[in-house]
Amino acid sequence: MSTISITYKAKTKLIEELEKQENIKTLEDQGLLKKLSFSKKEYADVYFHSGAIDDKAIENASNAKKVIVPSLKLKKDMSSKANINEEIIELVYPSVNLEYEKTKIVKQRVCEKLEIDPKKRIVLFTGNNIKSSGVKEFIETIFSLNEDNFIALIAADHKQIYSLKFQLSKFDYSERIMLVEDYDNMNELFLASDIFLLPTHNSSFATNVLKAMFCKCAVFTTANNHSKELIDVFATMESPSDRSAPFKVDALLMQKDELKKIKKQNRNIAKKYTLLKNLQRVNEIIQSV
Repeated sequence: MSTISITYKAKTKLIEELEKQENIKTLEDQGLLKKLSFSKKEYADVYFHSGAIDDKAIENASNAKKVIVPSLKLKKDMSSKANINEEIIELVYPSVNLEYEKTKIVKQRVCEKLEIDPKKRIVLFTGNNIKSSGVKEFIETIFSLNEDNFIALIAADHKQIYSLKFQLSKFDYSERIMLVEDYDNMNELFLASDIFLLPTHNSSFATNVLKAMFCKCAVFTTANNHSKELIDVFATMESPSDRSAPFKVDALLMQKDELKKIKKQNRNIAKKYTLLKNLQRVNEIIQSV
């Protein structure tokens, strides 16, 4: 088996698993001394790209035999900006890698921990940076709902929750929103939730959308985010402050059968992108190099 060289914009769990294979060699970033030398620069056979397309990304993509990207939007942008044929650019959506448990069991456990009525629906919001992930718009949407048989969870680290508490101090939000600080197992919150609402301002693929789908949540996110490629039109918000969002969320909270159907559909979609299946997909691509 011939050795394939790879390089990447950001290391993921998928790349970590790939690097364990004997046929894979990672090209490290070439330092300043090598750049200043007269030795020929070496380029990887396969380049994994994510995020912004800068000059370095264009150089790596232009010299690779295959480029792997996590969204169709990035595939088109990379082809255009690097001026390369789309045929060498392969789409592999981000991987979901968590142990699935029956949601009813997990919800009971989470409700006991957080002292929530288990009969209530749970609407979840979380993100590494809750401001750019749309926490303001999430709160506005929650306050606009007519249905009341739910609790909204905003989960983040201590620093972000402390700041949010200060911002919300003049509002009585306790009946609708619970702020969850430094929760020890975020996967539990996804498994316990019914709806994941992410009115994000970010464009890079929100992996939490895929995680929520895998955990059997109905999902709403914005059209500017690349993760919208995995959800339907109903679940897509035109903007973080989309005025139709409260009506859509209300509709699902009130229609038990429809919510159940969407949750099941989302899980079936997300199961296609487990770490194992994505690793198999990438290896098929590598074999064609």
